[in-house]
Amino acid sequence: MAFKRSSARGTVLQRGVELYQVLRKLRRLAFDMTIDLTDSKTTHFVAMVVNARIRVGYFPTERPLRRFERQSANVRAKPFGYGERHFLYRYLSPLEALGVDLRVRFPSIEPLPSETARVLTLLERCGLRRKAFLVVHAGASFPGRRWQPERFAAVIDTISSETDLAVALVGSPDEAEANDQIVAMSKAPVVNLVGKLSLETLMALLKEARLFLGNESGPMHMAAAAGTPVVGLYGLTNPIAWGPVGAPSISLRPPMPCECVAAARCHRTNPSKAFCVWRLEVHTVAEAVRELLARTERPI
Repeated sequence: MAFKRSSARGTVLQRGVELYQVLRKLRRLAFDMTIDLTDSKTTHFVAMVVNARIRVGYFPTERPLRRFERQSANVRAKPFGYGERHFLYRYLSPLEALGVDLRVRFPSIEPLPSETARVLTLLERCGLRRKAFLVVHAGASFPGRRWQPERFAAVIDTISSETDLAVALVGSPDEAEANDQIVAMSKAPVVNLVGKLSLETLMALLKEARLFLGNESGPMHMAAAAGTPVVGLYGLTNPIAWGPVGAPSISLRPPMPCECVAAARCHRTNPSKAFCVWRLEVHTVAEAVRELLARTERPI
């Protein structure tokens, strides 16, 4: 059951009706436990109304309660669990509060065999060899997290001239424009798979790649979960808290505080609307790719 994202953007009345309907359904299901991972005013209210016997929430909350509000949780999770500071362990912290031992510390995702077979056929058709190509993702959910296309093209040309690695571009259909620019500006041949892969097929492709290069994004974390080495590009977001885990990686971030390069567009305190990633230089990113390739090179 989910609160529709489209309703969240609607009028006050539409949001109210949607919330009321969701709460009615949740109350009828009579859950024994709720776990509030979002830690927002809305989810505090939902947990209070559902009123499960066990209600897990963060303490202290990131959304301090006002005088007329009460803490809905009766099991209190630390802001970050298991002695770690990465946000992965914030989301796992409720398990620690419930006394659950952490047996797996990092996400690991294996693609479906059918998707692996599909990708192997795709690689053959595109002239790509297993573990002999880079996957590049130039997109991100917010403009402020997207490194410039011309710089991606420059890194692709640099690495292609120094190695025998091919390059495949991935992304969603709405990221096609930036990737078309990369294809147009790259001297090296590039396989453009943008908008052509389902998430399941993308997972299988990432598993077969030698290295992933891209912005802070979902595909970056998918690549790490597949065990593929990752070079991640960050701006205002701190990679200590949001960097890839589960695979060898290098997270690049310009020195902070940022010397603003897009003052007219930046919201300096909002990681989604600050363009600090634009300050990363081509030679810095290319050197990180070289370093991670050398570090993860398999012995002959």
